[in-house]
Amino acid sequence: MIAAADSPALVHYLPIGTTALSVAFLVVLLRRHRLTALPPHLLWWALGILAYGAGTALESAITLFGNSAELTRWWYIAGALLGGYPLGTGSVYLLCSRRTANRLTAISATVVLGLAIAVLCSPIDANQLEAHRPTGSVLVWSWVRLGTPFVNLYAAAFLIGGAAMSAFRFWFPRDGEPRDGARALGTALIAAGGLLPGIGGGMAKAGIVEGLYVGEFLGLVLIWAGHATCSRRRAPDTGAAASDAVALAR
Repeated sequence: MIAAADSPALVHYLPIGTTALSVAFLVVLLRRHRLTALPPHLLWWALGILAYGAGTALESAITLFGNSAELTRWWYIAGALLGGYPLGTGSVYLLCSRRTANRLTAISATVVLGLAIAVLCSPIDANQLEAHRPTGSVLVWSWVRLGTPFVNLYAAAFLIGGAAMSAFRFWFPRDGEPRDGARALGTALIAAGGLLPGIGGGMAKAGIVEGLYVGEFLGLVLIWAGHATCSRRRAPDTGAAASDAVALAR
């Protein structure tokens, strides 16, 4: 049984715009490489943008066509579990050795897969369903929701932390290296963009899913702006070149 609700407000249509942005950004990322030739970090980032868009597409479907138990299940998987994890994993492959990245990904992916299966298997509390607003509170197995923040913190530590670290290094370079203000700004924008959906997710857990919609849209805008800023000016290869890719600029 779906709880009665008023018609969707204007903010509930915002995920439609976020989905369109995700598709356009994914095209931009893939234009420079054939899919089979993508290095691991770019492959994971492309998967991250795909999952990001899938989550907002499900939000759009709920707004336009109404909610259901199955839409909410898949929204939780695409948004809560996979909204930031692939992007964070891309940064893992960028910042760590291949062996370390493979090990971290094997462990974290097992956890994510287990939680996704639990979401699909959990009974649904139909009384918690709202007509035009998804919420994880419909999952009867509430322990599943307790595991999600650990996945998101793991992703944020590498995506946001890596971008913030790169911004600092570009603004305060080591001796003998020139300051790169463009890359510093670009990576700072990516760090801010990665933070906003997390803030929105916290608001969604408190029942304010509209905060998530705004955070997702603005976060993607900032991430794309950071990518564009870093791509606009490519400095010669230096020891900081690897950090440049944290900004999705490769």
